[in-house]
Amino acid sequence: MLTPASGVWNWSGQGELRLRVQNAMPWAVTFTVEVDGAVAGQHLQATVALPAGPAQTLVVPLRAQSPRDEGMQVGPPMPFDDRGQLTLLATTVQGALDLQRVRAIRLGVPAPQAVQTLLFGRVETAAGDATLRAAYAGIVDRYGQYTRGHWPEKIDSDAALRAAHVAEQVQLAKPMPVRTDRYGGRLGGRKLTATGWFHVQQADGRWQLVTPQGHAFFSLGMNVVAADDNRTFVSGREFMFTGLPPDAGAWSAFYGSGDSRRPGRGASAGMGYNHGRWFDFYVANLYRAYGAAWLADWRTRTLQRLRAWGFNTLGNWSDPAMGLAHVLPYTRSISIVGDFANVSSGYDYWGRMPDPFDPRFVQAAARAVAQASAGVRDDPYLLGYFADNELAWAGSGPQGRWGLALGTLAGDAHSPAKQAFIAMLKKEYVAPETLASAWGIALTSWDALNVTGFAAPAPDEAHPAIARDYSAWLRAYADAYFRSVAQAIRHADPHHLFLGSRFAVNTPEAVAACAEYCDVVSFNVYADLPQHGFDAAAMRRLDKPVLISEFHFGSDDRGPFGKGVVSVWNEAQRGPAYAKFVAAAVANPDIVGTHWFEYVDEPASGRLIDGENSHIGLVGITDIPFGGFVQAVRAANLAAGQSAAR
Repeated sequence: MLTPASGVWNWSGQGELRLRVQNAMPWAVTFTVEVDGAVAGQHLQATVALPAGPAQTLVVPLRAQSPRDEGMQVGPPMPFDDRGQLTLLATTVQGALDLQRVRAIRLGVPAPQAVQTLLFGRVETAAGDATLRAAYAGIVDRYGQYTRGHWPEKIDSDAALRAAHVAEQVQLAKPMPVRTDRYGGRLGGRKLTATGWFHVQQADGRWQLVTPQGHAFFSLGMNVVAADDNRTFVSGREFMFTGLPPDAGAWSAFYGSGDSRRPGRGASAGMGYNHGRWFDFYVANLYRAYGAAWLADWRTRTLQRLRAWGFNTLGNWSDPAMGLAHVLPYTRSISIVGDFANVSSGYDYWGRMPDPFDPRFVQAAARAVAQASAGVRDDPYLLGYFADNELAWAGSGPQGRWGLALGTLAGDAHSPAKQAFIAMLKKEYVAPETLASAWGIALTSWDALNVTGFAAPAPDEAHPAIARDYSAWLRAYADAYFRSVAQAIRHADPHHLFLGSRFAVNTPEAVAACAEYCDVVSFNVYADLPQHGFDAAAMRRLDKPVLISEFHFGSDDRGPFGKGVVSVWNEAQRGPAYAKFVAAAVANPDIVGTHWFEYVDEPASGRLIDGENSHIGLVGITDIPFGGFVQAVRAANLAAGQSAAR
């Protein structure tokens, strides 16, 4: 702890704390800096990874700060060379501080398991935020790549970009070593029922997707096979980019404007640089490689790649035109939007839950299904439909399972969902006093329950009726949602599969309802193995097939700063992690497919919707494949298809 010789420090007008430090260990050390104010509870806190090596300057901004303020979820690697000086910026700082009354600086190593030796030098403050600005300045080159990093696939010229694509054609020309039917179903295995459409069937103790021609089909899918999903905002932060082309002539086609701000959506909350002009580096690079015909050439090349790499399905959010090319089976997404009511579960990452008891939701679902099925209801290459994505079926924390029930009762007095819940409670208890006794609350009339902001009790052991009633409500809510969507799909398109709603957070009640109304239950699983991301035993009891609709493994050694939701140490470990995951999925008799998220790396400076900026793709922002990873994926996919079809 460092303290003033007397009184407090007055740091008015200062913007950063600077500390010379050297890690004397041969390994990186987790290091914390806390600055305490004179008022109890006021402090700033930063945690950094202090690398081994020469002395450097650690800089801590004297205000709350994170990469989200700069428009991205993960900041650039540290330390960096700041005008010849090795500098480690604390990119994330939490808390608040009155700079006129600073009481102490506390330096620490949390929970060390061995002796750690750190050497400290000069401590000082400085005005402004020059280091913060320098850390983010010029970090993205003209191709959308991180300027300070180096990796095998990095491009340094247009000629190198075009040459890389020419060289790849040799690899794509190699024939596939397996025989399939026209839809990708494996030949040579047991013949299943041929209906003319994709469907599910149990055979020999396992669930199978079955092609229209009656062959087993393990869906090896790729999400976001699209050329327009890699835009990044440039307005206000042009200093981060070097070599942005002029917004004129042919280059103007790669600029646009937008706004990612959405009230009540946690994904974009607190994000800086979240509106204005954007630039699409990926499409600009396709133009550099293919010329004016870039879109047609990209579609052809991408379909060739996916087939050569062993994929057989175009997953969610993929270019609709590519599915209609009838090279690979494809899926369609039903996005239900409208002016219907909604309910907060307390999670709300992508927004509040749709209220399925609102008649306007039922109408919106019918419209969304009609739009998604237009022109494809009679297409045998269509695998099926996903409805919405990662809905907030549960809240956060230990009582998160009940978030939707608590949120319903706390909702507006005129909420259709709230009225339906109250009607259910009235039917069960008749008198409000009976409910009050069962829940252990004071309730003298039903009107007292029907108020905006009603604070419903959390379940506890002394009042088991609370959990029982909440569980019944969660099931009724999920039934209403999935039943409405399923009916809309069956009416608009009786041929194709309802593939669920891509669960991220879920409850047992929501999963059970999905299993009742859907043909396949889909889970977005971010874990080392698929069975660690959903309740496999419950799905076995529900006797419904499972599709892993998202998974990935990322690292931070190929440009983008983030490692994705599930990270590995480096690029070389991504392939084995992929193979292990897919093999485990094939070994589970209830899993009928795995879909990777996503085809292209996210922009280093953050995608529009939420600033995600991770290396999770099979190809980079320059459309160059990551060769070692692609080879490992191809081998794993070929093995998976052969095993699943036996």
